Amino acid sequence: MESDAVRLHRGDIMSAEKRSTLMARIKGRDTAPEKQMELMLKRSRLRFETHARDLPGRPDFVFRRARVAVFVDGDFWHGWRFPSWRLKLSEKWEKKIESNRQRDIRNHARLRRGGWTVVRIWEHQLDRDATLCLRRVLTAVKVGRSRNLVSAREGR
Repeated sequence: MESDAVRLHRGDIMSAEKRSTLMARIKGRDTAPEKQMELMLKRSRLRFETHARDLPGRPDFVFRRARVAVFVDGDFWHGWRFPSWRLKLSEKWEKKIESNRQRDIRNHARLRRGGWTVVRIWEHQLDRDATLCLRRVLTAVKVGRSRNLVSAREGR
């Protein structure tokens, strides 16, 4: 039977220097999942911005008229099902991913308070069914545009 010490081992198979070098090579934007989503959005002939600096969290895709912000999140960096695998990480990486998750929650809330619809798409969802992910974005944009049209007509 596996002892608690082995099961809760938080070590790394790489040296700290090698792990740091490897992790530094990972891009924060224009990742493969983002590029995949961008291509689908372009094929849908929607107008959007990428990485809007003026919005909380710099959403990956922004549809201003519809007030829709889309994030395409990597499963590791944004902590998909994090509680189930957090103890496999060194304390440094556990803290890093936990802080990413908390930042995501804060930015989501700030956008919602500002009247934005937030769509979060996980890397594994794109891998599993990219068409469904695109449909989620298209629906949010359609609803956002019609909601904003009604608000404009009512003089809000």
